[in-house]
Amino acid sequence: MGSPAVRMFHRLEGLFCVYKPAGVHWKLVRDTIETNLLKGVNATPARPLPHEVRFLPSPNKDREVAGGLALRAASVPVLSKHPLVTGPEFQHIKVGVGHRLDVSSSGVLVLAVGNGNRTMRDLYRTRTTRDYSLQCEFGMATQDFTDTGRVVERSTYGHITREKMERVIAMLEGANQKALRMYSSVDMSSQEAYELAAKGLLGPDGKSVPILTGLRCVHFQPPNFTLEVQCLNETQKYLRKVVHEMGLELRSTAVCKGVRRTRDGPFTLQHALTRHHWTAADVAQAMQQHRWKKRSKGRCGTVTDKAVAQTPGETLAASQEDEANREATIAELQCR
Repeated sequence: MGSPAVRMFHRLEGLFCVYKPAGVHWKLVRDTIETNLLKGVNATPARPLPHEVRFLPSPNKDREVAGGLALRAASVPVLSKHPLVTGPEFQHIKVGVGHRLDVSSSGVLVLAVGNGNRTMRDLYRTRTTRDYSLQCEFGMATQDFTDTGRVVERSTYGHITREKMERVIAMLEGANQKALRMYSSVDMSSQEAYELAAKGLLGPDGKSVPILTGLRCVHFQPPNFTLEVQCLNETQKYLRKVVHEMGLELRSTAVCKGVRRTRDGPFTLQHALTRHHWTAADVAQAMQQHRWKKRSKGRCGTVTDKAVAQTPGETLAASQEDEANREATIAELQCR
């Protein structure tokens, strides 16, 4: 049976996500969480000190023996095992980082502790998509596609309408759907490709170029507009470049003022821990909720599969049998 610190550490093995604010490097977020987890683990009650038997001088000075003082056996704590001597039980906790966010971006950042690092690698092998909300503005182009970069061009935007914007979005979606099929390892003329496309599971295997699986404009009030993006294998710089290219297609210029990730695989903003909740207790609770959600999803999937596997005749027979059992139970209770 391990110490309280070891048991606390085992509770901290898994996946969780935090909200990374804009202007903060992801390494600072990770280091802050590592420090908080170490403090939480080492703050648990220390294990009782082991004792050893030592022969100490007897407190009774009148009693003397030939050749020296009288001794007595005593059980004393081993001070060499004291935390003030050995130091904290845990001095390093490895916190893994999922798909990273650059300094200017904010939103969901997935982290892992212990065995959760292996789970996170398996998660990203399953072609997880990510959602972003992009705050954009017409009329300006910068060197690095951000609103804080060096301005290289200014232009008018009065001629841009919602219909023109939708046409450009449709063109981009068509090009990305073509890339999605091109990087897929499935034969496009096969039945398997049709079934995967119908379920929305068609996609690249492993690494590929950034691909937008969904794009729509949710707010349009020139010069400002907001885009919602679903993508694979992207970077935040690529998303800003997409906004820049959309401005060029509309015979104008555009710049991205803010990038916020709203979903990374199964993690959303609802699950993200804010700065004041980056403690060991809150992280352990978030991991437990994620594990519970996965188990609940697995059980629901198993029950659904069993229900689908039943034929209509089997379902009717099962319903009739349940009704007969219910009537028999009622009759027995009435007889009593």
